[in-house]
Amino acid sequence: MSKKMQALYSLKYNPFCQEVPVSALFVSPAVEHFCWRIENQLSEGGFALVTGAPGSGKSATLRILADRLENMCDVTVGVLTRPHAFVADFYRELGDLFGVPLTPHNRWVGSKVLRQRWIAHIESSLYRPILLIDEAQAMSAAALCELRMLASDQLDSRSLLTVVLCGDERLTQKLQTDDLLPVASRIRCRLRYQSSESKELRECLCNHLRKAGNPMLISEPVIAALCEHAAGNYRVLMNMANDLLAAALHDEADQIDEKLFFKVFDMRAESTGRSKS
Repeated sequence: MSKKMQALYSLKYNPFCQEVPVSALFVSPAVEHFCWRIENQLSEGGFALVTGAPGSGKSATLRILADRLENMCDVTVGVLTRPHAFVADFYRELGDLFGVPLTPHNRWVGSKVLRQRWIAHIESSLYRPILLIDEAQAMSAAALCELRMLASDQLDSRSLLTVVLCGDERLTQKLQTDDLLPVASRIRCRLRYQSSESKELRECLCNHLRKAGNPMLISEPVIAALCEHAAGNYRVLMNMANDLLAAALHDEADQIDEKLFFKVFDMRAESTGRSKS
């Protein structure tokens, strides 16, 4: 955040950027309940699923969940960063996440060592390690099947790992294919994002403003207008608010008010009209 923005609006950070601190993220009742379910599922393991349209809040949910789990004693959290990788690189990253040197060309030995590490962790802490996978719709069926087999023990009567899959509706469709029905049948906890109501968007926006240090930055009519025009999507809401903040900073306006709102979005509408013509 620029020093000018900080001086003009007394903000600790830009409340509409992607790098908002986890502690400042809006936690809805549905997200609160999902995190509680996962915390309680750690003692038993299994799969969980978060789905929704782009910008609906899925990745923010994983950030909130990861932060809470990392603050729990004896919980090991792994975050897969390359879900689209081939199976060999998938094994390499799993080994790196859980401190086991794996040789992808000898998966039997690698999987044996990795499972032994998980079992030792369970016996010492009673918690299953947890693996968080964002953009899971990009995972290949082969990698998902490998993960299912790795996490299963004692003729599928025991789970060695808790896995949270997070992705858009393509992930839901992928899990309905014949190869992945065994994965879909193991999902014990679900959070599905749909179009958010204006009330929820308002709560989120006001929460971001309050945590950033200036709850009066946006006037009430503009907050209502933003929530009405955000199409039920948190990312759209934040992008629109960020456009207004940039315009306010340029004009050195005291507050984001209706006049600025119409100025910014009338200019955007005119620009869109010219590009189409």
